[in-house]
Amino acid sequence: MIRTRFAPSPTGYLHIGGVRTALFNWLLAKQSGGQFVLRIDDTDQQRNVADAIQPILDGFRWLGMDWDEGPDVGGPHEPYYQSQRAERYRQAAETLLESGHAYRDYSTPEEYAAQRETAQKAGEPFVYDRAWMAEDDAAAAQYESEGRKPVVRLKMPREGTCVIDDKVRGEVRIEWSSEQDHVIQRSDGSCLYHLASTIDDHDFRITHVVRAEEHLPNTARQIFILQSLGYPLPTYAHVPYVAEPGGTAKLSKRKLNKYEKNKDFAQLFSQGQAIAQRCQIPVEADTFNPVIVDFYREIGFEPEAILNYLLLLGWSLDGETEKFTIQEMIDQFSLERVNKSPSKFDPKKLLSFQADTFAALPLEDRIAKTRPFADRAGLLSNEGSEQMLHAVVENAHDRLKMAGDILDFDYFFLDTPIEFDSKAFQKRICKPAQACELLKQCQEHLSSEDRWDAESVERSIAAFCEKASIELKEIIHALRVATTGKPAGFGTFETLAILGQEKVLGRITQALEHAATNCST
Repeated sequence: MIRTRFAPSPTGYLHIGGVRTALFNWLLAKQSGGQFVLRIDDTDQQRNVADAIQPILDGFRWLGMDWDEGPDVGGPHEPYYQSQRAERYRQAAETLLESGHAYRDYSTPEEYAAQRETAQKAGEPFVYDRAWMAEDDAAAAQYESEGRKPVVRLKMPREGTCVIDDKVRGEVRIEWSSEQDHVIQRSDGSCLYHLASTIDDHDFRITHVVRAEEHLPNTARQIFILQSLGYPLPTYAHVPYVAEPGGTAKLSKRKLNKYEKNKDFAQLFSQGQAIAQRCQIPVEADTFNPVIVDFYREIGFEPEAILNYLLLLGWSLDGETEKFTIQEMIDQFSLERVNKSPSKFDPKKLLSFQADTFAALPLEDRIAKTRPFADRAGLLSNEGSEQMLHAVVENAHDRLKMAGDILDFDYFFLDTPIEFDSKAFQKRICKPAQACELLKQCQEHLSSEDRWDAESVERSIAAFCEKASIELKEIIHALRVATTGKPAGFGTFETLAILGQEKVLGRITQALEHAATNCST
């Protein structure tokens, strides 16, 4: 049985790049009928963020990436937090010491650093001479009598080659002589990531370690630990990182200011901020950031759209097929099709996937998903607002790219005077010489209508145009701006019908009053 794992550190919230790596693990396990394990690598207590674990778990649940073993689920290999497995790591360190594959080193940080500096000045590779290695208990006792405290280091080979059969990168060869004697246990007895992660992969029966390429340099030392303990090796696959938009560096949540200079990223972020502001959603950089998964959940993205997009960041089926259901992702995924090179994060393409996914949802689902946003923005407090929501969602079609976009149509729900887009007002109402007079005449014409549906409104406006000897374009744009305050939206006749006769006539009056004080003569 294939068993994969994803092991986030609670040092921050769920990163898009991390989700992509987790997705590859999840798909590989699901495809084979295997198991996906979630483990929390929290050995670095100084960097851990106390409130970060729950958003990580919530993020995976929202994405639909269930785990077979791990926090909140349990399993036969509990506990799934490294901070709760300290004794197991200490036992492993003792075993390595007893077999001679590790040693107690009593050098001070200054002494160790001095050796490194000497090698650097000589232009030679640094190889620790193990001058303060305790050969036996007597030597250890002598060092400790001097007040020295030991760390435990791996006693790495000094010759030969570590050969890794990587399922993404092919054969990787690392000379053992390039490896340092890595510390696996601190002087306070706590164990470091390299040992903890390796032991957990064995104890949890992980068969495939699929992780970011930044961990490739760790692999030789981890293989050494496994072989020294007599444990079997898992299959390794190191996937490329997700690159920043328009660049080649790794995507980072700390470069938000830089990414805002990218037009597509800035547009997505700005759209999200507008939704957040209307819905009183906190916008701290650690969580409300397009590099973090929480951002997309907060503004109304569909999890399936995110997973579909992330699948194609470094993987392809045939170079042409882009749209996959979750089941199709599971059926088609393979490590052999993972690219070796990084793929750029493309906010525009992600938004395209989201728009297509949202548009394909049944109408009732789209209404249900937009309702919380309209409610939080105070748009559903009036009588008839629920029917208004239904009508707007039904007619907006692909103009609703995400659930939070319902706020772009707030003018349907508002009884108070609307705000006019200043540029659109000047262009469509102030600048045309007859616009205000035509609006006034059209208002009078529409006030006599007995029927008020889209078809009736369209016939009425057509009749008005014929009577006034004008073309439709000479009034239709002014009508949209006057009644919605916006330069664009879905069909004007449908818009006027949904607004209702009373609201349309009242807003034309507001527009004419606004024109009287804001249009230059």
